Amino acid sequence: MNKPDQLTRPQIFTALACTGLGSFVVALVAWIILDRTNLPAFNTSMVTRALATAFAVGLLVLVAVLLWQWRKTDNRAQPQWHTALTYLVSYLSPAGLTIATLGIPLSATRLWLDGLQVDQLFRTQFLTRTATNLGHQDMNYLDMPTYYPLGWFWGGGRLANLLDMPGWEVYQPWALVSLATAAALLVPVWQALTGSLPLATTLALANTAVTLSMAADEPYAAIVGMGMAPAVVMAARAVRGSWLAVAGVAVYLGVSATMYTLFVGVTALITIVLTIHYFWTSQPGRRNLGPFIRLAVMGMGSMAIAAISWGPYLYLVATADYKPSSVAQHFLPSEGTQVPLPFFEFSALGFFSLLGLLYLVLRSKRRPLLIATIVLYGWVLASMLMTLLGSTLLGFRIELPIALILSTAGFFAFADADRTAVVRFFESRKLTLSARQLSGAFTVLLVAISIGYAQQISVTNEDEIDHAYTDTDGYGERADQFAPGSAKYFQKIVATLGAAGHSPQQTVVLTDENLLLSYYPFYGFNGFTSHYANPMGQFTERNDTIKHWAEASFEELSDPQDFAAALEDEQWKGPDVFVFRGDKNDEEYKTHIAVDLYPNNPNVAYQGVFFNAEVFADQSLWDVEQIGPYVVINRTK
Repeated sequence: MNKPDQLTRPQIFTALACTGLGSFVVALVAWIILDRTNLPAFNTSMVTRALATAFAVGLLVLVAVLLWQWRKTDNRAQPQWHTALTYLVSYLSPAGLTIATLGIPLSATRLWLDGLQVDQLFRTQFLTRTATNLGHQDMNYLDMPTYYPLGWFWGGGRLANLLDMPGWEVYQPWALVSLATAAALLVPVWQALTGSLPLATTLALANTAVTLSMAADEPYAAIVGMGMAPAVVMAARAVRGSWLAVAGVAVYLGVSATMYTLFVGVTALITIVLTIHYFWTSQPGRRNLGPFIRLAVMGMGSMAIAAISWGPYLYLVATADYKPSSVAQHFLPSEGTQVPLPFFEFSALGFFSLLGLLYLVLRSKRRPLLIATIVLYGWVLASMLMTLLGSTLLGFRIELPIALILSTAGFFAFADADRTAVVRFFESRKLTLSARQLSGAFTVLLVAISIGYAQQISVTNEDEIDHAYTDTDGYGERADQFAPGSAKYFQKIVATLGAAGHSPQQTVVLTDENLLLSYYPFYGFNGFTSHYANPMGQFTERNDTIKHWAEASFEELSDPQDFAAALEDEQWKGPDVFVFRGDKNDEEYKTHIAVDLYPNNPNVAYQGVFFNAEVFADQSLWDVEQIGPYVVINRTK
């Protein structure tokens, strides 16, 4: 392939640095502007949908025009301003697409996709924690290093400090800015790999669009996922001898391991298979340990970077007198029982995935992508078989990497097509068509397909966007201006606890009102569910302790003094505060604990636990207040 836009090593590093900084600033400024607009709510008006489509279409058309002009002339003969404009627009276009398709639809709410539903609860809790803690503190358990990868959340915490915002509120701008920055960085990465600015921009936009459609609600996973296709191509070069590619893969795997480990594990496995394949297919006389040495360097380099996030937790595991217990992989939704087949979808993704599949099977030029596809499908099947051992490999989450690899291969098929042969085909049928006309037709078709797919991104995320408008935020408001939920009482609860001397960063709370811990950095006595709880947190043992306190509060611990003493007679710091739903004049207070039900689906059940109200009756020990629908009980000081 002709490589008219090949970057030198200094140019690669300069392009990465400038693109990263430039896209970060542009995305942040765009969010600030959008945050100050007064657009109507997405779930009650079509205005933001129309604006999102208009900006996305305008961006794609501008990119197409500039790159068409770039391709049809010698770029070295371009005016300097035109070259600068083409590079600027191309490098920032994925960030622009992110802002147009997600930033505009979410501009009238403070929440990110899916609001505070299910998994967003713990993600918001973690971001709230890192906004008030510079270290490796666990999102929920007091005085414990985090098990969940720290990287993305720590960065969000620093942005919260910079913007002077609470952690929950910075979720949206940080998700938008980090996604936009990662998407923009794909352009110089792909340009370094392909030597073509038009192809690099096309691949980056395609990777971005697919990721935004399938995984934008989990931004740190999306960031890692959108980099998998170029990482596979880079890994193939690394095992063949490119030390620059070795460094690139090590950095990708290491940084990604600080954010989302599943995709890192899959990519590492692909790299191992690529190494073995290259060694095995080399001529016997040329086989040596070079590929395995480079593999070892990638592994050690990535682990050194990952240790920045994982070090404190691994030290705790090595030195503690008890073993970690995790059920994070005990999840098998219906998607996990099906093999992802995106090439059968009637969509732009389906078209390019099918084209990519045929291309990988019929051509050996992109063999690394074929090997990656085989490994990904192998992981999906292995995850299903893993159920025989009582767990899974979370195979349903591999749908995104499969779609990215196959669609990337489809765009390579477009780029590698022999246009001369196609022209001869038309000429043989008495149709006159030049290579330039064919290229123009291909470009128009590609732009049309891209527009069709891009304008569906907000539609695909419609339910998640709606939740961002209908859920009550940390200020007790709903973005669509309808009546807020019970979270509107949280500010009064926090003020009451603060007046009693219970600051969020020093207080342990026992409650099933998980939203409270997502908006304010209180510590929970136990995690939301065992699937996201720190394996060193002894989730099951803490649940047993809660049940013991509740049952004993009607029997041997019915005396308030004995009950209060029992809360301190444990290996963990006992609750300073209880928050129940109900009436303070009730005879018993109810909370819930989560129980793992795998292999059942749903895999979590919530059991009711009842406390004797009499154990909180001693006013010298407890202060009991009714705040809205909540009974708030705190230790007196």
